[in-house]
Amino acid sequence: MSSMTGLSSPRRSGSSLDRMLGLLDVFTTAAPAWSTEDLIRYSGASRSTLYRYLKALQAAGLLSPVAGGAWMLGPRIIELDRTMRLCDPVSAGGGPPMRRLAAETGFSGLLCLLFSGAVMCVDDVPAAGAPAGLFSRGQKRPLFAGAASKVILAHLPPHRLRTLFVKHRTTIAAAGLGADWDAFRNALRLIREAGHCVTIGEFQPGVLGIAAPLFNAQGEVLGSLGIATEAGRVPPSARPALAERVMAAAREACTRLVEEQPQAARPARAVG
Repeated sequence: MSSMTGLSSPRRSGSSLDRMLGLLDVFTTAAPAWSTEDLIRYSGASRSTLYRYLKALQAAGLLSPVAGGAWMLGPRIIELDRTMRLCDPVSAGGGPPMRRLAAETGFSGLLCLLFSGAVMCVDDVPAAGAPAGLFSRGQKRPLFAGAASKVILAHLPPHRLRTLFVKHRTTIAAAGLGADWDAFRNALRLIREAGHCVTIGEFQPGVLGIAAPLFNAQGEVLGSLGIATEAGRVPPSARPALAERVMAAAREACTRLVEEQPQAARPARAVG
């Protein structure tokens, strides 16, 4: 059964719909099942209101009751995931070149999407013998660490970057992206000029990440395409050539994305 340690209440100041959908946030790999009583305590809702939420979420297939009076995510999630895999323009455009890059290099491939204030992995190809715990489909990471995230961050418009800097100044400094606005802006300019980002050990010790940005037809950043492997497998002298291959795969992905889904591919708007 789940534990509520460290969890905050879901959007209590929002609408009833916001609060109901906020219940879905608590279901994670660490806490996949929640009792009705725990959900009442977590949400702060009355028992009658919580039952109404659960009934609506169950009817939509988003939650399902399981043994012991607990609740888990429902089968509608699986159906939606299938639709995303088949129809998501970033997966359709970026999946083939990402998979080919992974096969040709022997390294793990990653395809990521800008998702609100974070970066989400939407497709991955784990290499044989890859370190455990690499970024994988459905996982989110912050915008300020790792090649897949930083290369997206670098291509956000200036007004959004300034908002992020004001809100996350301490985190940005800790990530080595600059302690003031000018240093932050310069660090991102260097990534943009390079056309890619290289990081080592920012999420796992000794793991090298190289990523390049993905854009839609309007030039707005959508996500990133990259590889991950143990840093010892790629000596410093070989990294520029590998970065070129990553950028070439990303350019192919952008072309495919625009050709296959010219109107559908839009970046997430809420970044903060």
